[in-house]
Amino acid sequence: MSFCLSMLFALCLDRLIGWPDGLYQRLSHPVVGIGRLISWCDAKLNRTAYASQRRKIGGIITVVIVIMVTGFASFAVTAFLPSGLMGIILKALIAWPFLAAKSLYEHVLAVAKPLAKDELGEARRAVSMIVGRNPEQLDKTAIARASLESLAENTSDGVTAPLFWGSLFGLPGLVIYKAINTMDSMIGYKNETYQDFGWAAARFDDLVNLIPARLTGCIYALLSGRPAYAM
Repeated sequence: MSFCLSMLFALCLDRLIGWPDGLYQRLSHPVVGIGRLISWCDAKLNRTAYASQRRKIGGIITVVIVIMVTGFASFAVTAFLPSGLMGIILKALIAWPFLAAKSLYEHVLAVAKPLAKDELGEARRAVSMIVGRNPEQLDKTAIARASLESLAENTSDGVTAPLFWGSLFGLPGLVIYKAINTMDSMIGYKNETYQDFGWAAARFDDLVNLIPARLTGCIYALLSGRPAYAM
């Protein structure tokens, strides 16, 4: 229950101030550290000369290493945190950078503003920051659709799922979820380099997002004002 309060406080912090550039310059970001661990595993275990099965095994080992390291670190931190109000505040401060509500809002707003003024060039530039597709041929409706699709997907990854797993399993649940999600974003691709190596990371990400993604869909359907149509 105490970590649920911490998560609520962390969400408020993120929504109000996000993760300021000044903090990023001084402290970097926890996900950057996770990304470095994933990159190290990638360099060591994913060689083009390796056979398909060996690369798949390397990907499974990567998932195990990343989950073990982030899980151990988060359990260790949790063990040293005090109880009571101070513990709730400290847990909130640790959880804060793992949420991304303000960042999502700002990126979608950057698309919405020029779109409302029919400035399609600027809207396409802004939407290119949050989607993987080429925006040059997108019309106004397609730009709006692409930005909302990205918002919905990233709400699950950046808000709903962290809150869900953090509420269930505390700080370790939150951190391990973000580690799995980061692995998917870095190596979970169906291309020559990661088709085999990223297989386990992609499957784990599908699994941990199974419930949060559906919760996010229900939330957006209810907020639309036309839930029956949206569903």
